[in-house]
Amino acid sequence: MAWVYIARMINNQYYVGSTTDLNQRTNQHRHGDTATTKNRGFSAVVLKQEYNTLKQARTVERKIKKLKRRDYIEEMIKGGYIKILP
Repeated sequence: MAWVYIARMINNQYYVGSTTDLNQRTNQHRHGDTATTKNRGFSAVVLKQEYNTLKQARTVERKIKKLKRRDYIEEMIKGGYIKILP
């Protein structure tokens, strides 16, 4: 199984990622082991959704990142579901 997750940073930005081990990846963000979030200050995972394969999860991650729309990400968080198909 694989996950797409949206994390909120301390500076109130969002980070979208995918992984096969959500706990390990979250710990990497918390401890500053991830260059992309190290300087932004990881706060919490605010939305996560499971997929059958890492390929599907990465496809959804890329689609979300291409949107570059904070309002759409906030709607997904509010609804509790990522409405993008792999």
